[in-house]
Amino acid sequence: MTATEPSEQTTQTTTPLMTLSAVSQVFRTKRGPIKAVDDVSLSINPGEVLCLVGESGSGKTTAARMAAGLTRPTGGTVAYEGRDIWSMAKPDFRRFRRSVQYVHQDPYASLNPTKPLSKVLTAPMLKHRLVKGSKAAMARAEDLLREVDLTPPENFITKFPHQLSGGQRQRASVARALTLGPKIIIADESTSMLDVSIRISMLSMLGKLRDDLGVGFLFITHDLAIAKYFGWRGKTAVMYLGRVVEFGPTPQIINAPQHPYTRALIDAIPEPDPDLSHGKGGSALRSMDIPSLLALPTGCTFNPRCPRFEEGLCDVAVPELTDVRPGHSTACHVVARETRGG
Repeated sequence: MTATEPSEQTTQTTTPLMTLSAVSQVFRTKRGPIKAVDDVSLSINPGEVLCLVGESGSGKTTAARMAAGLTRPTGGTVAYEGRDIWSMAKPDFRRFRRSVQYVHQDPYASLNPTKPLSKVLTAPMLKHRLVKGSKAAMARAEDLLREVDLTPPENFITKFPHQLSGGQRQRASVARALTLGPKIIIADESTSMLDVSIRISMLSMLGKLRDDLGVGFLFITHDLAIAKYFGWRGKTAVMYLGRVVEFGPTPQIINAPQHPYTRALIDAIPEPDPDLSHGKGGSALRSMDIPSLLALPTGCTFNPRCPRFEEGLCDVAVPELTDVRPGHSTACHVVARETRGG
């Protein structure tokens, strides 16, 4: 199942900007092969938000690294504007890499601590000759600081990363990602290290960039509440142990989840109103232990934890993504049977 259906944001799209087709990633270790990503197919249209949600170890970051061209898949293809990125000539691959920028979880680790923001922001533009001269590069750097709400820019342009707060450093990371005029930003848990109030401000800023600049986002998070806030007009793919187990428009994923794992993730979202939280827990897991990638269960890999487990069904065959409604699919034998009316 691919995320190629038009969203409310992008209704006139012929070829997706980026497509992951049946991509897999296997790591060879001394203890045996580890399949971190298994047969994942997704796509992103211009200006669209695709949220990738799941627990730690679900394969979200590995999938993102393949999308960014940082890791070559061991199976399947990654295409940008309809072309396999690993078959591109070097100039085309460089253009692809400029068009897809990565915002890491830890901004302090991803920013050069020995360089002020002026150098961090102007170096990419000068290297790729996107501006003529240092003066034009500095003017563009100040514009970027304004776009990410680091204002007035003269108060920040000379500062080093250690002189900024966590939220300011993350905004600076976004500004650096914008230096090359990307069409897609991959944000990997980019708000998880921030306080709640700063997190909301950061998400609002990213939403403004999406709307004003038409930048597409692959937004990775373990928190469905964050996916709901940022990706409400986009789509969400829920990953578990390397596979997509549910995919669809974010409102449907949040309001009408079909896969038991998605229901468990939603039940885990804290609810401050006791009246609204009353009745939660209907998706209580059979086990809190996540299986090892070195010894995955047979059949559906979620079956040891699934509250809807049926012996002889869930532990026999791997479920495929099946439509439960237009544009909304899930990989669950029990849900698929109910959808068929069986």
